[in-house]
Amino acid sequence: MYFAHLIVTLQPNMVENAAAKRLTPENKSRNNMKQNNGIQMIADYEGDISNLFQVNFEGEIPILATRNLVIFPGVITPIIVGRTASINLMEQVAQHDDAIFAVVCQKRPDVDHPGYDDLHPLGVFAKLIRILDMPGTENKTAIVQGLGRCEVKSIERKRPFLTGLTVAAPERFPAADDREFATAYEDMRAQAMEYIQKNEEMPDEAQFALNNISNNIITVNFVCSNMPFSVEDKIDLLKEDTVKGRLFRLLKVFNRETQLLQLKQDIRLKTREDLDEQQREYFLQQQIKNIKEELGTGGNSPERKELEEKAEKKLWGDEVKAVFYKELDKLDTLNPQSPDYSLLLNYLQTMVSLPWNEFTPDDLDLKRAQKVLDRDHYGMEKVKERILEYIAVLQLRGNMKSPILCLYGPPGVGKTSLGKSIAEALRRKYVRVSLGGVHDEAEIRGHRRTYIGAMPGRIIKSIQKAGSSNPVFILDEIDKVTQHTINGDPSSALLEVLDPEQNSAFHDNYLDVDYDLSKVLFIATANDLNTIPRPLLDRMEIIEVSGYITEEKIEIAKRHLVPKELENTGLETSKPKIKFNKAALEKVVEQYTRESGVRQLEKQVNKAMRKLAFKKAMDGELDTSTITPDKLEDLLGKPPFYRDIYQGNDYAGVVTGLAWTSVGGEILFIETSLSKGKAGKLTLTGNLGDVMKESAVIALEYVKAHVDVLGIDYRIFEQWNMHIHVPEGATPKDGPSAGITIATSIASALTQRKVRKNTAMTGEITLRGKVLPVGGIKEKILAAKRAGITDIVMCRENKKDIDEIPEKYRKGVDFHYVENIQEVWEFALTDELVEHPVTFNIEEEKKAE
Repeated sequence: MYFAHLIVTLQPNMVENAAAKRLTPENKSRNNMKQNNGIQMIADYEGDISNLFQVNFEGEIPILATRNLVIFPGVITPIIVGRTASINLMEQVAQHDDAIFAVVCQKRPDVDHPGYDDLHPLGVFAKLIRILDMPGTENKTAIVQGLGRCEVKSIERKRPFLTGLTVAAPERFPAADDREFATAYEDMRAQAMEYIQKNEEMPDEAQFALNNISNNIITVNFVCSNMPFSVEDKIDLLKEDTVKGRLFRLLKVFNRETQLLQLKQDIRLKTREDLDEQQREYFLQQQIKNIKEELGTGGNSPERKELEEKAEKKLWGDEVKAVFYKELDKLDTLNPQSPDYSLLLNYLQTMVSLPWNEFTPDDLDLKRAQKVLDRDHYGMEKVKERILEYIAVLQLRGNMKSPILCLYGPPGVGKTSLGKSIAEALRRKYVRVSLGGVHDEAEIRGHRRTYIGAMPGRIIKSIQKAGSSNPVFILDEIDKVTQHTINGDPSSALLEVLDPEQNSAFHDNYLDVDYDLSKVLFIATANDLNTIPRPLLDRMEIIEVSGYITEEKIEIAKRHLVPKELENTGLETSKPKIKFNKAALEKVVEQYTRESGVRQLEKQVNKAMRKLAFKKAMDGELDTSTITPDKLEDLLGKPPFYRDIYQGNDYAGVVTGLAWTSVGGEILFIETSLSKGKAGKLTLTGNLGDVMKESAVIALEYVKAHVDVLGIDYRIFEQWNMHIHVPEGATPKDGPSAGITIATSIASALTQRKVRKNTAMTGEITLRGKVLPVGGIKEKILAAKRAGITDIVMCRENKKDIDEIPEKYRKGVDFHYVENIQEVWEFALTDELVEHPVTFNIEEEKKAE
């Protein structure tokens, strides 16, 4: 490209016409000999070279502006002209044999209509040798020869071509005996030869042309014009007023360009070595590929194509991507008949089937979420409130780590089914894993691929099943995970899953790469927190889901269970529509079930519906559509359970207490009787636990210490035995909440005073007589209401629990808050004695002894 103006093909005698006046016949003959295969070289002058460069012209002259082309004196150069002004100029000059014009280089090649400021001021006078038409285009090629230097002073016209005022800029030539010039010239010539040899972009004709120029000055200008230097370097060379100065500047440019060329060659050599190695590997891989294709096991196998297509759609990170393609390359080296092939193929299929960074958009409409939760589950206000808080924060922040919730409570209260409702409320995918009986750590973290039959853990498999990285994930029965087995500790493996600070990089042994679980909403369920390891419990947000009270069970049956069982038994289209009235549902709850949840209630409703379906199938129609309490025995049989009711205050020593059980609240009766005996011993019966027995001992000791308050003789304890009994001996009973009830029962038995009518109590007692708060208040209150209790005595600190209970559950009951047992006695014990009270004649009995 650089030598387009050097190796142009010219017709014979083209040069002679340009310089016939200055050539001797010998020179002309010698010049003709330098045509080699149509390549025309610069004329070789002998004698005074200054005659060629001497142009004494001043005034207005045509100017040819070139782009990225600097012409030096004495050098013949082809110039492609395409601009209208340049073509006009060449056509004008071609009409006059001795016409001279100036050739000046533009400062910026992108200027189409240059002015004075767009041109370098220094150029050369030139003479047109010949103009050629270029086939297939309107451009022309002008063959011009540079003469002497010139300086443009101004631009006078731009049409039809550029003209301006110029003056000659003569240059000084070295003396014939200048040894410094001769030495520098030889050095330059050697460097030029070396540069041409090293530069692969230089054509071979360049050396030939350089060897065939004998004039030193022409050689200097030839090298300056034809070497691939920058336009700025060539302008600086042209500006030199002496040929000797131009030669020395040319040597500096050569030194710099030679060093750059050597640096490029070093870089190319290094990259060529790397490329050669890469080419070698490529060719070997191609050969392997061709061989495998012949064997039918090549990279074009259907399995590989399918994997690559799926991999292109994955949003995984660079690390996971690198691991996948590394393993995919291994697949090509394995025989499909080998066991390792199927293992690796399963691994790759697992990777592409996982939803890497794929998330379902959340529905953050709080009103809709609340509507869905209320529709599917009655009650459970704390759980619903927590889920709505999570959605609200997610709505405001846009992105956050999901909480780790643990719902604990008795069986059948809807902990697991609540997860489905949460998933529907958020419009997320739903997956569930039952952890009951899991005894192998690999069930959580997966097996290493070194084992035959290795597979990912249940966490990753469930994510794969969900198809998104942010499902609602139910970890069911987390309290029943086996701990510390010979196969590891699954509960410890769950620590990584349920730690919000760690689960963003959950490591499954099978995948052997990290997977982000931070967007998964984990909800664990448990019946008993005592069996969950403390570190695991600490990572979860505990939310208690208490058992349903009778009123809630009735509503659940009415809203959910009855419609569901009507559909299951095919009675939903029955005319008239079958329904249970409230009294019938209450009787089913109270007398046919004994549970915290509603599973048994659902079974009883289903049983009643089956009976009705049987009657309809047999008789063709039903005699009634409303199920009332008196019809339940025909459908469900005799009731197996019954509720205790208040039994009055006719007996001394009988006090009504309140108890919490796993199936709800209950009333219980504390009975104290006295019998004569010298030992004065205490007997406890009713299948009592250790804590409850200790409460009885504390209550008795407190009564002994405060006999003066009760107005009894302390010697009664020496002559009378005491028996405390809690009915329903087959049912285990324990807990401290019967403390004040036992103390009141003992006081009533010793004083033979009646207990206030329709009164129940609950609270723990200390040796000082202080009353402490207890739990299960809501269930106890509802049990008291069902039994007809109107007054309840409890610790003052339990008032906060009462305030949280809805008003509809508290209505009809008065609460009396106390701080010590004295206040309990003042309210609960009346001044009225029971009928036929026991008399304690301590003095007479003492005398009789």
